[in-house]
Amino acid sequence: MIITAGNNSFRESVDKISKMSFAMGVYRPPSEGGSASLLLRITENCPWNKCAFCEMYKGQPFGYRKVEDIKADIDTVKTISNEIKTVSQKTGKDGRINRDVLRSLLSVDPFLNENYCFVTVFNWLYSGGKTAFLQDADSMIMRPHEFIEVLKHLRETLKTLTRVTSYTRSKTLSQRKLEDLKAIREAGLDRLHVGLETGDDELLKVIHKGVTGSEQIEGGKKAMAAGFQLSEYWMPDLGGRERWRQHAENTSRVLNAINPHYIRSRPFVPRRGTPIFDDYEQGRLHVSSPHERLEELRVMIEGLNVTSRVCFDHNMNSWTNSRGGLLFHQDYEGYKFPEEKPLVLELIREGLSVDESQHIDIKEFIAMGSL
Repeated sequence: MIITAGNNSFRESVDKISKMSFAMGVYRPPSEGGSASLLLRITENCPWNKCAFCEMYKGQPFGYRKVEDIKADIDTVKTISNEIKTVSQKTGKDGRINRDVLRSLLSVDPFLNENYCFVTVFNWLYSGGKTAFLQDADSMIMRPHEFIEVLKHLRETLKTLTRVTSYTRSKTLSQRKLEDLKAIREAGLDRLHVGLETGDDELLKVIHKGVTGSEQIEGGKKAMAAGFQLSEYWMPDLGGRERWRQHAENTSRVLNAINPHYIRSRPFVPRRGTPIFDDYEQGRLHVSSPHERLEELRVMIEGLNVTSRVCFDHNMNSWTNSRGGLLFHQDYEGYKFPEEKPLVLELIREGLSVDESQHIDIKEFIAMGSL
């Protein structure tokens, strides 16, 4: 049953939804997009914002949001959710969220489809309302007692949540007391996404990461000890042809010391508007060929002694297999180590046996302006 625009039985709900909004940032990990995570902005932009490879928050000042404003946003999500469920009830769907409910809502107000807050909440409900991602770049920078207050309100208000995740920095984790991290975990934050990028101290200085390898290890170990699920991201070819081996060897060294739940590959692309792109354009940094990147990946993988899941869940992991398909599968759970380490190494050998012209060269992405 779809109620048309001529029927006003739930117009009040639609009108209420159309007037409501809450703060959302732009960025989230691909795995959070895959689960249609609810996006909630609890800090604005990045408190560090100096990394030479990153353009995400450049020109945007860091903002520390008030707890009462964040809690009000959570309440707004709850209200929008309740109104969508009301429409489901009135259209005979018994509170279920499906495409018929969406068509009914849009039949009253077609412009709801342009309301990003509504679309986000609807998709979140449609996917089961199970996951939320707290933005922006470093939520752990919040004062622990305030973060705990936000998390408790989130869990008490949106009771269907089974996983709450966020970005944070290794440096921030290393500076937090373990008891504070444990309290934040117990309040309802389940998973942390951390941009390791590299474990090499020289390269960390070159890219202005603001952290050392030892601090990355300290922060990662604290996160694990506090009980978080931990995803660490690294960037193949971040050191270019100049530093590829030390990048690979020291990254595996640091990851071995942390042994996170997930290790996620994000092959490096020089991005316009960043200092490292200037290095690339002016010849101070030379990106590697597809085979050279695979050779770096081989050295890094051979050095790994972890029980992590190693993931290639991003389209930049675009090497080709012998049949013309993707070399690595790109699901969010990846390959279980150490059991599937031989498989990953065999795939790398397969990729190296494929004529290099069959792989997508990173320079093609740069030329297209792909980010």
